[in-house]
Amino acid sequence: MFAKPQSEHEWFQPLLGDWDFAHECDGPDGSTQSARGTVRATTFGGLWYLLECNGVSPEGDPWTSLFSLGYDPTKQRYVGTFIASMMTHLWVYEGKLDEQQRLVLNVEGPKFDGTGMTQYQDEIEIASPDHWILRSRMQLDDGQWQQFMEGHHHRLTK
Repeated sequence: MFAKPQSEHEWFQPLLGDWDFAHECDGPDGSTQSARGTVRATTFGGLWYLLECNGVSPEGDPWTSLFSLGYDPTKQRYVGTFIASMMTHLWVYEGKLDEQQRLVLNVEGPKFDGTGMTQYQDEIEIASPDHWILRSRMQLDDGQWQQFMEGHHHRLTK
């Protein structure tokens, strides 16, 4: 009756542990903003992986976010959600591994300028056992994809 982890769930195993991160993000006004903080990645029985992030905004305000990631064998897709203390939108992801074994998650969310919704992709690349990268891009009105964030995560503990 209880679900069992599938081979696809093993992809998340290298993310477990404590990490520090540095993110560079292009703001809507063309400026670049930096964020630093920590991530604690845990699992619920090997089916769900939770990445709790804590950081401080450039203005000095603390923030927290939570990524839930898993694999849905019925959909044959990786799935997840994202919430953060600085926004009210619930991000609901669905995706797959690309040819380089990077997890590419698709999601719809609000445009930076508040004029509606657009498509986003978050990509997780496990660069080494002690380093993973998160990249975010959004689809522009002309259909092109523009990367606006890259974050490097380095292991503190397993």
